[in-house]
Amino acid sequence: MKTLKTLVVGCGNMGTSHARAYHKLDGFEIVGLVSRGAKSRERLSIELNGLPTFADYEEALETIQPDVVSINTYPDTHFHYVKKALEANAHVFVEKPLALTVEEAQTLVELSQKKRKKMVVGYILRVHPTWTKFTEMAQHLGKPLVMRMNLNQQSSGDQWFTHKQLMQSMSPIVDCGVHYVDIMCSMVQSNPVSVSAIGARLSHEVDADMYNYGQLQVRFEDGSVGWYEAGWGPMMSENAFFIKDVIGPKGCVSISDADKGASEDIEGHTKTGSLKLHHSILDSEGNFAKSDEFINTADEPDHDGLCLLEQEYLLDCIVYDRDLTHHLNDAVNSLKVVLAADESVKTGKTVFLR
Repeated sequence: MKTLKTLVVGCGNMGTSHARAYHKLDGFEIVGLVSRGAKSRERLSIELNGLPTFADYEEALETIQPDVVSINTYPDTHFHYVKKALEANAHVFVEKPLALTVEEAQTLVELSQKKRKKMVVGYILRVHPTWTKFTEMAQHLGKPLVMRMNLNQQSSGDQWFTHKQLMQSMSPIVDCGVHYVDIMCSMVQSNPVSVSAIGARLSHEVDADMYNYGQLQVRFEDGSVGWYEAGWGPMMSENAFFIKDVIGPKGCVSISDADKGASEDIEGHTKTGSLKLHHSILDSEGNFAKSDEFINTADEPDHDGLCLLEQEYLLDCIVYDRDLTHHLNDAVNSLKVVLAADESVKTGKTVFLR
């Protein structure tokens, strides 16, 4: 197997973690780092023993002619950057969301298929051992499912700055929501049919047409329903910032939050404490017939470890020519739901998807 020349675009939190993964894996060779800020790319270059750096993405593409392009930039760049990479005949890893519109996302899916290039979207929870187990356990609870999830982040300093930058193009329920709606779609394996949502602007630092708190409700063809809540900013409560519950006729399964400190900690977004499985079956006297089960999940990968798993998945897809049809369809569907939620917030109406 030849080593894949890899161009890493974006040298912030995610780009740094993915670059470390490529640096560890024999199948990849980083041949360039791209970022708008000189400081971030030079810092990462030094960490990885000196790598070529670029300020201009298209110049880097033309100069290096990479086999793989890893895109870890703000969402409003994704469509243009992915399109250019595919047109340059490179495989692509792109952080979520794939694009800002369903039409753009579908265009990229079709282009990757036309070019016969692999395109993997960075849904980090799909490679997370605990979340994989969580999904499997939910699928054994019967139908319909009731899925309750949130990720409220009390942010300040650099994290609040990053959140404000993200909100120039999308709300928290869009940016974070694609992860959790993707998990919901994976659990129910049914098509979403309608979305309702509410939102609120809680800071004068947020643009007048944007909101930094939102909640969506999604209905699926099989009768399952999902709820997702996300808020960003210094005013957010940490009382219940991490809820991950799934309820079905046979019982419920929950992720217990680890003792991980502030909600703005990026490491904390994927850390878990344990899985709790509750059985609904009753005995002849009407009491619970089975005790709750607890699965300890303390021994799980850190953020860099999860990014390593993502890039191992990308490498496997390229080397063994894996079919990514379902992966890409789910990426488009989850984007469709969260964008419908954004529309619902702004119009005050339920959005029907069929």
